[in-house]
Amino acid sequence: MQSKKVVILGTGGTIAGVSSSAASNIEYTAAQLGVDQLIKAVPRLVSLGEISTEQVAQIDSKDMSFAVWAALATRVQHYLEQVDVQGVVITHGTDTLEETAYFLQAVLNPTKPVVLTCAMRPADALAPDGPQNLLDAVTVARHAEAKGVVVVCAGLIHSAQDVQKVHTYRLNAFGSGDAGAIGFIEANSLKLVRNWPLAQQIHARAAPENIALLTAVHLWPMVEIVMSHAGATGKGVEALVACGVRGLVVAGTGNGTVHHSLQAALLKAQSQGVRVVRATRCPQGRVLSTASDLFSAFDGLSPVKSRIALMLQLMNIDAGQ
Repeated sequence: MQSKKVVILGTGGTIAGVSSSAASNIEYTAAQLGVDQLIKAVPRLVSLGEISTEQVAQIDSKDMSFAVWAALATRVQHYLEQVDVQGVVITHGTDTLEETAYFLQAVLNPTKPVVLTCAMRPADALAPDGPQNLLDAVTVARHAEAKGVVVVCAGLIHSAQDVQKVHTYRLNAFGSGDAGAIGFIEANSLKLVRNWPLAQQIHARAAPENIALLTAVHLWPMVEIVMSHAGATGKGVEALVACGVRGLVVAGTGNGTVHHSLQAALLKAQSQGVRVVRATRCPQGRVLSTASDLFSAFDGLSPVKSRIALMLQLMNIDAGQ
C-alpha cells in the first residue's frame, strides 16, 4: 500500500460521456458522469493506494474556458502543496486536452506528476477505453520518478510540450511529433524512452505567483489564430484589430511562411501594437528561425500552444518561452 494518495480531478469530457446506443462511439453526450462514477468502473484502482476525488468542472472540452483553466490550476496547485499527495490525475476531454496540458505545465511547472487522461469512446460504449486510460494515468502518477505535466492515452505517455491530437476517432488519437512519447505503460509498469517534462527547460515563475496573477485578471487578453493559405488576404486580421485583439498567432505554411497579403496586414497590426508570432500549420516539425524573420516564433509550439504562451506573456506570466 502506498503511503501517499493520488487526487483525481474531474472536468467532464468523453471519458464521462453517455451514448444513446452502446454500439455508437461518436454519437454521445460528453460530461454526463461524475468522477466518482468513473472510479467505480475501475475496481483495481483501490489496490494501487489511496485515492481522493474532486469535480472541478463538468464540460465537453470543446467548450473549455479561461475560468475553468484558472480554477483547475488553482486546485491542482492546492493538492500539489499537500505533503500526503503523490500526484494529481485529471480526467479531460480530448478536443482541448493538449491546450490544458501545456497551460498547466507553463503556469505550474510542477515537480510532482500531473497526469491528464481521457477517452475516445463514451463510458457506456461496448468496449470503453476510459477505464484503462484512467488506470494507466494513476499508475504514472504513482511512479516514484514522475514529474511535470503529462498526458496518458492508449498506453503512451506524452509531454505537455509536444502532445497533439492527431486523429479524429482512433483510440491512439495523440502523438508527440518528432520528439516522440516519453514512454509507455506495459503490464502496469512504466517503460521510459526519454526524460520527464522538467528536462525541457520550461522555467516558469513560482506557481503561487502565477496563479495570483491569473485570478487577478478579470479579462484575459484577446489572442487569436489566423492561417496562411493560398489566396489569403488580410481582411480577417483587419477585423480582429478592429475588435481589439492584442495578439495574433499566424499558422504559416511550411517553415512558418506567410502569404504576402496576409503578411502585410500582420505587419500593419504589429506596428499598431499587436503582438504577432508565427507557428506552422504542419503537424510535425518546428519553425526554424532566421535573422531575416519579420515575426518571432515560440520554440517548437503548435499554433494553439503558441496562443497560450502569448496570452500568458501578455499577462506577465512567464511560460518559459
